[in-house]
Amino acid sequence: MNRLSILVVEDEPDIRDLIGYLLEKEGYKVSTAADGAIALQKLAKEEFDLLLLDLMLPQVDGLEICRTMKGDRKTSEMPIIMLTAKGEEGDVVTGFNLGADDYIVKPFSPRVLCARIKAVLRRRSNGSQQATGDTLTRGELEIRRGHREVRVKGEQIQLTFTEFQILDLLAGRPGWVFTRYQIVDSVRGEDYPVTERAIDVHIVGLRKKLGECASYIETVRGVGYRFKEDV
Repeated sequence: MNRLSILVVEDEPDIRDLIGYLLEKEGYKVSTAADGAIALQKLAKEEFDLLLLDLMLPQVDGLEICRTMKGDRKTSEMPIIMLTAKGEEGDVVTGFNLGADDYIVKPFSPRVLCARIKAVLRRRSNGSQQATGDTLTRGELEIRRGHREVRVKGEQIQLTFTEFQILDLLAGRPGWVFTRYQIVDSVRGEDYPVTERAIDVHIVGLRKKLGECASYIETVRGVGYRFKEDV
């Protein structure tokens, strides 16, 4: 059975070695990069199941790596966990805006780090196991679940893994109101430590990408979000 592969991008040798040791012990195949330039080279040549990414890096910072990945079809769907000392709300929001699947602030608990990696990879695996040919059409919006593709008026748009999960959840039950924490539990798993603000950020990004179909997602003040019934 092939081991899942993780690229760890961290410029501090002690932290990089610790993470590599922990993940190898958990059964993952681990590759490391000490700066952003090396990370981009590895991403261009090799395939990974997950990226564990520091933000403050030499050469190319973590945010630029994230932007590059999400703009490349080859890596746009790869899950990203940001691991950084920058823990202010604005930093977390920026990370989610750029497509991060999780955001862990240093100093971190090794057990929590491993648990969060498992959770992201499990969600990824569950999403990829959906049957091909399962297409959901709502108005001018088409969601091809098996292929994880979304089209607006026939034109394909690029969504992050989490944006796709949220859209699929809402569109699957038009008119049904989901609270922010119901959305968290559905797309990230129960007891996921994320704020309501993070869900709002994902919704903002999703609406921007949906363009003329952005109005399909309605805000229910004080509660959460729903997908319009009459589209």
